[in-house]
Amino acid sequence: MSENSKGLPEGLPRAVGLLGGGVIGGGWAARFLLNGVDVRLYDPAPNALERVQEMLANARRAYRRLTSAPMPTEGSLTLVKSVEEAVREVDLVQESVPERLDFKQQLLAAVGRAATPGTLICSSTSGFRPSLLQAEMDNPECLLVAHPFQPVYMLPLVELCAGQRTAPEMVERAAAIFRAVGMHPLVVRKEVDGFIANRLNESISREALWLVHDDVATLGEIDDAIRFSWALRRAAIGSHRVVNGAVGMRDTIERWAFKWPWSRITDKPEIDRAFIEKVAEQADAIVKADPLPVHPEQKRDDLLVAVLHALRSQDYGPGKTLASWEQGLRDRAPQPLTDGSGAVLTPTLEMTSDWLDRNGHVSETRFLELCGMGCSSVLKYAGSNDEYRSKYGKYFTAETHLTHLRELYAGDCVQVVTQVLGIDDKRLHLFYVIMREGDELPAATGEQILIHVDAQTGRGGPVKGNVRERLMELARLHAELPRPERAGASIRMHR
Repeated sequence: MSENSKGLPEGLPRAVGLLGGGVIGGGWAARFLLNGVDVRLYDPAPNALERVQEMLANARRAYRRLTSAPMPTEGSLTLVKSVEEAVREVDLVQESVPERLDFKQQLLAAVGRAATPGTLICSSTSGFRPSLLQAEMDNPECLLVAHPFQPVYMLPLVELCAGQRTAPEMVERAAAIFRAVGMHPLVVRKEVDGFIANRLNESISREALWLVHDDVATLGEIDDAIRFSWALRRAAIGSHRVVNGAVGMRDTIERWAFKWPWSRITDKPEIDRAFIEKVAEQADAIVKADPLPVHPEQKRDDLLVAVLHALRSQDYGPGKTLASWEQGLRDRAPQPLTDGSGAVLTPTLEMTSDWLDRNGHVSETRFLELCGMGCSSVLKYAGSNDEYRSKYGKYFTAETHLTHLRELYAGDCVQVVTQVLGIDDKRLHLFYVIMREGDELPAATGEQILIHVDAQTGRGGPVKGNVRERLMELARLHAELPRPERAGASIRMHR
């Protein structure tokens, strides 16, 4: 196992066994590996490893854009030759083979016989009830459905559905595991074919096909109707979060539910060859009218990153899940390092294309973000964590001064070196040097005054406890360093 499998946070498995390395299995592999979990993959297809590695490369690229939190050391990926090798001494087995009930039943029965007793076994099935999957198993209490969505490494939802003989603690264990790798586990209350999200999607797809069949709209027009209207609202706040709660829901149902013949959802159009060709031609027309770049999966990921970032800025829905995962990554990250002089170092960060302004340079707001990373490293080094922040308080920026010395571009690797210039009861004075890898001179410097705000009063208050002591000690150590030339400089015109 990889080194980072020791001292793992609650729920995070040390190793998982994956059965199937297709679109879903490969997505699972990427999500687990990038969260520092070792993966044993069984897939007899000759190109299985190549497919998974390609998906892993896309996921790495997406995560660099998705979060600036330090990622753990990647888990190890091992392609094994048998089911038995894949499931031996792992914390979770995730099955993602084709949707054939007899095949899944036989495979899961073999998994149950080979795995260590008590091993959690999950199926990625998109439709079969877990009780059907348990039919041939000697230990059905260990199995439940964990149904993800494509791309698995980006979309946070995973539907958890227990079978008639599933032990309740297995659902709890599964929820903890998936939460630890940045997902939103949704427990399905009752067994139902297709679970929740797929049934909703099926109803929309059925109505869409009727609209195409009846020549009311093309596929492209239907996509526009969805993505420019309620898809945005539902991505942000959901379908049924009405502003005035019960009053609004009663009014909506009384006024609109089943009042008009707007839907043909209970019927389905005849899917003959002519209709299939009609739909296929319209799908081609969408691609030709709005072609994606050479790598459409990467463009899809970039669009998902943008939506998730927007929701994260509001700390809401999937954005809240992203923020929670990022905080977990920061908590897991090794203690910030100091260089030979005692200054605090951030992990090296690669600049990505979404950090650029219209001139092709890293934007000013991103330089501020880099300074924020330097500040976070100092506070983490001092022991400021969730418990401290909730009990005692946190630092907020009062003043910032940036000096731009060199331009940064996509692909540049950057590290922030932070020096504590001063501290008193409430204020913290920091100086940042932003260094590009391979350069001897800085790309930029930053200087900040921060105010400690009390958690109870919401007003400026003294920093406390061990955090205070460690910051004071760091300030004493850094006082022996040369004072930065630009420290304390004000903005002025020179003659």
